[in-house]
Amino acid sequence: MAEQPPTPAPPEPVLREDRLDYLPQAGSVSLARHRTARLVGEWGHPALAGDAALITSELMTNALLHGSLRDRLIRVRITLTADTLRIEVADPRGERLPEPRTAATTDQFGRGLVLVAALADRWGCEPRSVGKTVYAELRW
Repeated sequence: MAEQPPTPAPPEPVLREDRLDYLPQAGSVSLARHRTARLVGEWGHPALAGDAALITSELMTNALLHGSLRDRLIRVRITLTADTLRIEVADPRGERLPEPRTAATTDQFGRGLVLVAALADRWGCEPRSVGKTVYAELRW
């Protein structure tokens, strides 16, 4: 009889969660960044607030530049489990997947996902029925 693969562990229970939809406009990036920093501090992890805010800012900027449609909202969801803070940014453009790149020293843009990868313990992209969700996780 063939050996069965191990059963994956059940997901950790979510202790805290916040979800808010933003208009696809530049001002939404700073609103999401400030909200994330405030919530992470209120949830008892002020040392993670700066990194979480920067990750939110980068993921929101990417969603705005590469994943937004004029009349579709961008959703930011933040969850906290016993050992992980997860930041998710969902946009309606599932065909435009995140792709880290090496920016030239003269490039104004192109470093966001490199920053996210450097700060997060794990990051990735998941498809949705419409669009995609890009996430980053911070562990302690």
